[in-house]
Amino acid sequence: MNKRPGRRPAIVAPSQIAPGHFPEFDGLGLLERILEQFLQDWPSLTPDVIDGLLTPPTTINGANLNTFIYQRLAGKLGIRPKFAETLNAGASYGAMVSRAVMAIEAGICRAVLCVGVGKFPPPRSDAGLAMATLAAEPDFEFCHGASIPAMYALLAKRYIHLHGTTRDQLSAVAVNARQWALQNPEAFMYEKGPLCADDVVASRPIAEPFHKFDCSVPCEGGGAFLVATEEVAKELTDQPPYVVGLSEVHHHSLVSEMREPSETGIAESGRQAFGMSGLVPADINMALLYDAFTMVPIIEAEELGLAPRGGGGELFASGETGPGGAFPVNTFGGLLSFGHTGDAAGISFFVEAARQVMGIAGERQLSGIDNVLIHSYGGIIADHITVILSREP
Repeated sequence: MNKRPGRRPAIVAPSQIAPGHFPEFDGLGLLERILEQFLQDWPSLTPDVIDGLLTPPTTINGANLNTFIYQRLAGKLGIRPKFAETLNAGASYGAMVSRAVMAIEAGICRAVLCVGVGKFPPPRSDAGLAMATLAAEPDFEFCHGASIPAMYALLAKRYIHLHGTTRDQLSAVAVNARQWALQNPEAFMYEKGPLCADDVVASRPIAEPFHKFDCSVPCEGGGAFLVATEEVAKELTDQPPYVVGLSEVHHHSLVSEMREPSETGIAESGRQAFGMSGLVPADINMALLYDAFTMVPIIEAEELGLAPRGGGGELFASGETGPGGAFPVNTFGGLLSFGHTGDAAGISFFVEAARQVMGIAGERQLSGIDNVLIHSYGGIIADHITVILSREP
């Protein structure tokens, strides 16, 4: 990271709307609602502060995909960005952080607004079929009925075979997520009550070994945050969450290109981020791990060195990752219980990480959070971005 005074990048002004279903909004309308919430949460921000803008492509009038949405938003916000882009990369919000950090370190921008919106496609819809078409190889995967859950299930079954992950350990990941969601009024499953391991196994089978509660909860929503210089960040908070480690790895495209589920690029991404930060896994106080399915955080924890090889399942089953545990994971409820807001899913991890470091996470605020690791990915565990935030630059 650039160590010049005043230019050290930090993630500040985290904001999001509570996930739900918003049939009255198309993508643009929901994006405008998210920005309204952002401005309500951070009223001291003025248009002249923001000189960079990163947005996802979104729909207008429910149909047309607009890849120049940043132009519309810049006009609505009354800003004149020096750097603006519509970004639809794997691990999009980690990629936004990466691009924004580069713009700040190059001296192009002082504060880059990263904003996201997502409307998860309905089950059994053509959109779900389109997602599978994009993620699967047409001649060797899609033609055999590949779906997103089925492709994750293939990885999970192989990992279970290699490392002995148990059914109870998978269930523990879902239980952990629900425990945190019950402390987060914004979570989609906040009012659904506790979840136990038996509930997970009793829920509807989806793709072996996954049941319904092993899968993320589809909904709609989004959020926003700033990646800003230290100078700007300190105008918004007494404790900026500094970006001290950052790595981006694009490893493969298709499940059939993987020889083993450990060869995803997660470990490489983690090593690079730790190398940049000067920290080691033992220095991390909490982790935000993308959890589309219960098997994935187990793999991520092991590959990132947060648990020993074959020990990721035991980490979650031990209770150490839940409320009151020594190593909290996905303290906002994760995609499994906070909600999977389609293309905006990854932004909630950065919102939560920034809130925890800044000390504004409400009733689930943790003490002693000095270093936080966020790992996000795109595709079927293909594109990887690891970000480490710290209280110290």
